[in-house]
Parts: sequence; C-alpha cells; structure tokens
Amino acid sequence: MSKTSIKISSEVLNLQECYDFVADPSCGGIAVFVGTVRNATQNKEVTQLDFSTYKPMALKEMQKIADRILKKFGITKIAIHHAEGLLKISDVPVIITVSSPHRKAAFDACQYAIDTLKETVPIWKKEYFSDGEVWVNAHP
Repeated sequence: MSKTSIKISSEVLNLQECYDFVADPSCGGIAVFVGTVRNATQNKEVTQLDFSTYKPMALKEMQKIADRILKKFGITKIAIHHAEGLLKISDVPVIITVSSPHRKAAFDACQYAIDTLKETVPIWKKEYFSDGEVWVNAHP
C-alpha cells in the first residue's frame, strides 16, 4: 500500500480524493493545505494564472519531498497534487494533505511540503493582469 500520492494534472484538483487517500484509522490528525488563485498581488489586479511544469522532473521532486517528509515527521500518508495550465480566480493550483497519529506532525509536515515545493519543484507561474503579465518565482 502506497503512502504517497503525487500528481500534476490539467484537470480540476479534487480535495476529497486527497483527503480520502490520507485518511487512516491509526491517525488522530489530518492537515490540509489548499492553495487558491487570489485576485491581487503586489497592488495589481490578477485576472488569471498559468502554471507550467517540467513534468517528469517536477513529479520526481515532489516524490522526493513526500519521501523526506515520511521519514522526517513520522507521518502516515501524504498527497501532493498540483495543477498545470490556465487557472481563474478562486481555482485551486495545489492541494496537500497529510495524516499522522498526532496533529503537530501533520501540521509541520504540511507546511514543510508547501514551502519546499515552492522552493525546489520546477513549476513556474505566470500572473496575468489587465495591463500585462509577468513570470513569478522563475526557479529552480
């Protein structure tokens, strides 16, 4: 039985799928992070976002993060799902769910997952405004 669910999809992400994957009777806590597209950044109105990936490497890096979290935080299961393509305001580009016997490990692991994903996974975001567009966090 797998302890990780890693996905990059152009389809709408499914929170219930991620939650169901990590749910386990041995766990007293499930932490959930749902990233949403907001309508403003740096005092500019955002109209949409476009996420691009180098999918083979991104999936590999996401799996590395999940494997590291399993060891480092002693969690039971983790799901990391990310969207690619054009997303509108209020759409969901990322969902992370983590289950653990104790809540603190679940919260810590969830935060570590999103922070590390944003720093190391080759997923790039282009923000669109009414007066132009800009690539954001063009790394790694």
